[in-house]
Amino acid sequence: MNVLVIGSGAREHALVAALANDPQVDAIFAAPGNAGMSSQAELRDVDVNDPTAVTALAVELDADLVVVGPEAPLVAGVADAIRDAGIACFGPSAAAAELEASKAFAKQVMHFAQVPTARAGVATDIDTVAMMLSEFGAPHVVKDDGLAAGKGVVVTDDFDEALEHAKQCLNKPNGRVVIEEFLDGPEVSLFCITDGVTVVPLQPAQDFKRVGDDDAGPNTGGMGAYTPLEWAPEGLVDEVVRTVAQPTVDEMARRGTPFAGLLYVGLALTSRGTRVIEFNARFGDPETQVVLASLKTPLAGVLYAASTGTLADLPPLEWYEGAAVTVVIAAENYPGTPVTGDPITGIEEAEDVEGVHVLHAGTKAGPDGVPVSAGGRVLSVVAQGPTLAEARDNAYDGVGQIFLRGSHYRTDIAAKAIEGSIVVSSQGAGQ
Repeated sequence: MNVLVIGSGAREHALVAALANDPQVDAIFAAPGNAGMSSQAELRDVDVNDPTAVTALAVELDADLVVVGPEAPLVAGVADAIRDAGIACFGPSAAAAELEASKAFAKQVMHFAQVPTARAGVATDIDTVAMMLSEFGAPHVVKDDGLAAGKGVVVTDDFDEALEHAKQCLNKPNGRVVIEEFLDGPEVSLFCITDGVTVVPLQPAQDFKRVGDDDAGPNTGGMGAYTPLEWAPEGLVDEVVRTVAQPTVDEMARRGTPFAGLLYVGLALTSRGTRVIEFNARFGDPETQVVLASLKTPLAGVLYAASTGTLADLPPLEWYEGAAVTVVIAAENYPGTPVTGDPITGIEEAEDVEGVHVLHAGTKAGPDGVPVSAGGRVLSVVAQGPTLAEARDNAYDGVGQIFLRGSHYRTDIAAKAIEGSIVVSSQGAGQ
């Protein structure tokens, strides 16, 4: 099988790495890819948001399967164009990807599918925003309705800060915001692979969205993740498939816009039961890095089955024993405008640490072959271990080998889970 992976981040590097371990895969191509993928995939340059260009590349490469990583190409209709050319594509149509492209649309779908979620309202003017903020009370949750690369959400006790974020969102073309009630309790990310009918859940993970330890500072695209979640209520995955993922997939089919691909369900285990925070229409970064590291079943066959309507024929997925942890190394000033162009050393030494592999994101090849920083989130250091504590130790041992001037990372990934200090209400997995 020839597989083309679209994208250039650590998520796509994780996909490439998993596909490289699949005996069904003959050749892997990545477009545009990054410096770290070149040992496992042939890199090709393409405008990932141009459906015609991506489809032409897939045809040229005789691809049997195209896997679209980021959200923007999905919203642009890349998956539609590839399927129209007769090539299997893992990723929803542009119409189905609206589940991520518009939070207001997602709320509407959840309403009709009777999916438990936060109370919310949609606003297109600042007076309505102010009224809703006052009605819902603090902490205030303000979400940009459109795509914002994981940085469109502000959660704050400060009314003025919430109002200012809403103003910035509303100033965009066709700007609108979603104001929500705050959801308490620990958060869980559950990836569900679907062919538009059948839903197959992956192992749940927890990610760390804020830039600093103890969830300090602004939201980022994600600073780390781990799996499995020993503290999660028994039966949580089955419950989420039954009450969230399957009803959502069924509702999308009822609307004539079937959702086939990866439905990312972001959850809060609140004192009043499990609630959906958000949907995404693709693998999440950095959770993909740990979930795919833990998946024993070869990946290509699963993604191909989802792309061809045959998921129900697959045997149950198999998972490795033990745990996986990823820590993101970010460039100086991220999540603001990152400092780029600095050399990165110690990657090989990090990979000499037991259970560690390093995935590239914001990197490019330097003039002397040494990778240099080229984005905000630069590397994901992924580690496996027989226990969560050992996986975490391995991850930070790996991080300690890497040097990038001015870089930063969180030091508390998976710490609370290991301490046993994550508390789930007795209602946390109920309705």
